Amino acid sequence: MVKKLSELTILCGVRACVVIYPPGSDSQPEAWPSTVAARSLFSEYKTLPANRMVNQETFLDQWVKKATKRLEKLQEENHRKELIQVMFQNLGRNELQNVKKEDLEELGWMIDQNLKDIDKRIHALVKAHACGGEQED
Repeated sequence: MVKKLSELTILCGVRACVVIYPPGSDSQPEAWPSTVAARSLFSEYKTLPANRMVNQETFLDQWVKKATKRLEKLQEENHRKELIQVMFQNLGRNELQNVKKEDLEELGWMIDQNLKDIDKRIHALVKAHACGGEQED
C-alpha cells in the first residue's frame, strides 16, 4: 500500500500520507513518509477553509452535475448534426413530411444562418479582391 501511495504522489504531483495501525492495541501506528510529514499534512488539512474541503457526496454531486451538462450539450450537438444530415439528404427533394414542425423550424433557422455566413464570406472575398486589385494598379 505504501508503494502504491508513493507512486500516486509522484504521478499526480500531490502530497499524501498514510497512517497504518498494526493489529493489537499495544502497537504504535506507523506513518509514511514520516511522522513529522504526516503531522504537517494533517495540520495543513485542518487549516483549509470549509469551502475547499469536499466530501465524497459533494464531489459526486458536482461530478454528476458536470456530466449532466456535458450530456445535454452532446445531445444538443447530436440533434443539430441529425438536422444537418436531414437537410443534406433531402436537398433538392421535397421529402420532409416525416420531420417534426419544431425540427423544420430549427432547420430553417440553420439554413438562414448558413446563408448569412456565406454572404459574409462572399462580401469579404469581394472586398479583399477589390483591395488587391487597387494595389496592383
